[in-house]
Amino acid sequence: MVHELADYERAPEQCHLTEEQLTAALFAPAPALFGHVAVDPADRPIGFALWFLNFSTWEGVHGIYLEDLYVRPAARGTGAGRLLLATLAAICVERGYRRLDWWMLNWNPAARFYAAIGAAPMDEWVPYRLAGAALQGLAAQATAAPTRADG
Repeated sequence: MVHELADYERAPEQCHLTEEQLTAALFAPAPALFGHVAVDPADRPIGFALWFLNFSTWEGVHGIYLEDLYVRPAARGTGAGRLLLATLAAICVERGYRRLDWWMLNWNPAARFYAAIGAAPMDEWVPYRLAGAALQGLAAQATAAPTRADG
């Protein structure tokens, strides 16, 4: 379903995840990635949520960052997405986490659904990403310089 999500997000060529990678990430001895799968009455998978912990230095507690939420087209409108988000919200409440965060593509019609459950867009924050040659170049600077500053 991750590859189905990549197709939906108009970026299938960017998705390189293998079943082996996902299994290793979810079922490692100390996993840093967690997931939930929604199933239909016949126990067939119809959606998923993949998430990990983040930390708010302002709140002083962890939160959940929802990396991916996907419901197959035929199952949209059945409540599967709401149940997946409700499950993550319940984990937040149970563990004392204060936030459930995610990003959404600006053209995604799910914005109406998110607004209906009380989620608010954070348009004052601008996402940044460092990848590829820029990531490699900055990483090289770490090995060329000391790792602490001595004022």
